[in-house]
Amino acid sequence: MLCDACKKNPAVVHMTKNVNGNKMERHLCEVCAKAREENALEHHFSIPNFLAGLMESNMHSPLNMKYLNSIHCHRCGTTLNQVKQSGRLGCDECYEVFREKISPLIKRIHGNINHVGKVPKRTGGVIRLRRQVRQLKGKLQEAIVSEAFEEAAKLRDEIKALEKEVNKDQEG
Repeated sequence: MLCDACKKNPAVVHMTKNVNGNKMERHLCEVCAKAREENALEHHFSIPNFLAGLMESNMHSPLNMKYLNSIHCHRCGTTLNQVKQSGRLGCDECYEVFREKISPLIKRIHGNINHVGKVPKRTGGVIRLRRQVRQLKGKLQEAIVSEAFEEAAKLRDEIKALEKEVNKDQEG
């Protein structure tokens, strides 16, 4: 696939934008993607600025600045103000320290606050099965709450079969 901008180089950056149900895709080569990023930075749009805007609206009031600098990570010393300015956390401990402030932001951006990652197709069999069991258990709980007992019985049987497969794979 060629770059949508220059129509010369192969596209290596693929962006999808969904506005009011209209899906727009853009495919750029490395050169055009860098130019686009630099152009965005010139217009003061950056990920840190975007994140800071989402976190709080009035960050320049003296009381707010004092508050933002008072909350800090005990391990690396990063303050909430630094997180807002840079859009980056200092270490893994920061996730716990700033959890209350960043969880809504992460959920808004990613749709979930739990990282699930990807599993390799060839070597992730047991991991994929465990994830499937976890999802089915969630559906089972929903079926029980909504009193859909026939569906719950099917889900229970499916969970048992998958758990048997997980145990078989672990032994072998």
